[in-house]
Amino acid sequence: MSNKIYLCAINNIQSGTCNEDCKFCTQSVKHKANIQRYRSKSIDEILKEAQLAYQHKAIGYCLVTAGAGLDDKKVEFVSQVAYTIKKAIPQLSLIACNGIASIEQLKELKKAGIEHYNHNLETSKEFYHNICTTHSWDDRFQTCLNIKSVGLNLCSGGIFGMGESIDDRKSLINSLVELDPMSVPINFFHPNKALPLPYETLDIAVAFDIIKNLRSAMPKTMLMVAGGREITFQKQQYDIFKYGANSIVIGDYLTTSGNLASLDIQNILDRGYTIATNCKI
Repeated sequence: MSNKIYLCAINNIQSGTCNEDCKFCTQSVKHKANIQRYRSKSIDEILKEAQLAYQHKAIGYCLVTAGAGLDDKKVEFVSQVAYTIKKAIPQLSLIACNGIASIEQLKELKKAGIEHYNHNLETSKEFYHNICTTHSWDDRFQTCLNIKSVGLNLCSGGIFGMGESIDDRKSLINSLVELDPMSVPINFFHPNKALPLPYETLDIAVAFDIIKNLRSAMPKTMLMVAGGREITFQKQQYDIFKYGANSIVIGDYLTTSGNLASLDIQNILDRGYTIATNCKI
């Protein structure tokens, strides 16, 4: 395993307007969480934030929209954003995360400069009905297949710590192995009083073990520890690299704050790792 660490940043370009009932997500209007909600950011604002992420050594930049999936209006908006960023920062690798997507919609995003599409399975097929009832796990899996079929790089992972069993974690990992994504975002549930899930985080030893098991199952995949990193691992958050992670999200998340990017970078370098300059594993 290389000592390179891959940095990614995310931008919540449409926030908190989702009508789905995913129990882990503060962006669902059903949970009435106290978050910022807006239909869309201006393209100028998104570009400025992308430029800042690139200055902080991010090589991947993810454009996230709330909602079950894409429609014509959303495809047009994400495409405009992607085209603008690519024109200004051609070195930045663009990721779209816009929910359930058809082959035709994905082709349009690819034309605009999107190179990767993130769509997480979230949890096992067997446990999914406990987490969401407004769309199916099979819808998610099919979108992942659609992503690969149009030649986009697939990013797909899940959230751990939502009450799933050890067998559920194994099942999710098996499904990810079947999909063989380029990168796997590993999220750890971040409790919020508005959400209908227990207000607790995973034991740190269990969380490290999940990373280790994913690395064992997917030895050549980019493993990105994303949401929940700071709250789950706290002072040991940079030990994730010892267990097989080789990527993190820098800056803020969708509705929660993250570390200062400069702090993450310094801690990575202090531990003898290097910062990757492109997405090649």
